[in-house]
Amino acid sequence: MVEKFKTNAEVIENGDKYLYGNHIRIPLSLESGKDAWVFDKDGNKYLDFIGGIAVNGLGHCHPRIQECLRERAETILHCSNYFYNEPAVQTAKLIVEHSCFDKVLFANSGAEANEGQIKLARKYAKDHGHPERFVVITMKNSFHGRTLATATATGQYGVHRYFEPLPDGFRYAEFNNLESVKALVDEYTCAILTEPVQGEGGVRPATKEFLQGLRELCDEKGILLMFDEVQVGSGRTGKLFAHQYYGVEPDTCSMAKALGSGVPIAAVCARGDAAKVLTPGTHGSTFAGGPLACALAMTTLDVMLNEGVLDNCMKVGEYFRKRAHEVIEKNHPDAVDEIRGLGLINGIQLKKENGQPVVDLCFKDSNVLINNTNGNVLRFIPPLIVNEEEVDIVIDAVDKAMTKLGW
Repeated sequence: MVEKFKTNAEVIENGDKYLYGNHIRIPLSLESGKDAWVFDKDGNKYLDFIGGIAVNGLGHCHPRIQECLRERAETILHCSNYFYNEPAVQTAKLIVEHSCFDKVLFANSGAEANEGQIKLARKYAKDHGHPERFVVITMKNSFHGRTLATATATGQYGVHRYFEPLPDGFRYAEFNNLESVKALVDEYTCAILTEPVQGEGGVRPATKEFLQGLRELCDEKGILLMFDEVQVGSGRTGKLFAHQYYGVEPDTCSMAKALGSGVPIAAVCARGDAAKVLTPGTHGSTFAGGPLACALAMTTLDVMLNEGVLDNCMKVGEYFRKRAHEVIEKNHPDAVDEIRGLGLINGIQLKKENGQPVVDLCFKDSNVLINNTNGNVLRFIPPLIVNEEEVDIVIDAVDKAMTKLGW
């Protein structure tokens, strides 16, 4: 039997020795969790407003998820896509019945789902008599994944660097600038891909006019409108999909993150002719749509849709922004540019170039876990079951950290 490590320090020491160094890790070994709280190897307790990077939508150790895992362990964990499995069908049915989509294709990660959208768009163009169309327009400051294609689709040089030459077929427009997108559309364009809310790009919601304009543009040109809802889908904004706030229906949409409550699963959702493109042999995955991941996704969606989680997300998200505005305007009016978000994905953009000192002090002084993205945006993506008292703890921790820094 493999011997367990006894302390945080022991895990960290061995982790630095044996794990590949492609992540900058918080010096913390998480041992267990309950709801919005996590506990380290030494028994210390932390309030988790990172949520597995928007993955733990129902928090940690939700009883319905525990029950589902026990049931799966006693039945079947994996079968190939040569067969049907009931959880996959149930999950797809739930998604379709609560969205504008007709079909669901499962994947293992957000990057894979976005890769699937890109492949779908290129084949769609060829199926509809336009073999010359292969270019996907994405947005500057976007994030779509770490595969070579999705990294190239990402509109950030820092994600491209070191991996040139990059695949051809991507152009970058200004987010929330419709004229910028129109200027890039030509005879080679097959699709436009955007996030309704840029997550890694600094928690930037799209405007309704921008998304509606993209829909009209795609209809006019006969190209696909594709949304990346890897981070903001699966209930994160208080609706199953963020685009449901805007009244704009994409042709395809990716989802992942919170969909499986911690087990890797993602999906490409499609409607109309876009739901007919990926025929047998054109796309697939050994693990995608397996009974374990899909059973967890089905359970997750059932809880979100039927047990008040989405209403809580909307209510507590509004409280977060209200409370953040009150504290910042009172104590740090010259330190913050903007507070923005939707549901329970929220960001505080600082006037300083780097928000990491606030993140570090929240961790060290208040046992509160948040993160920093796009340089100077404090990002808050907690479980969707958090309450207002927990929001107060986090806002107080940010206030304390900024006061200590003299901001």
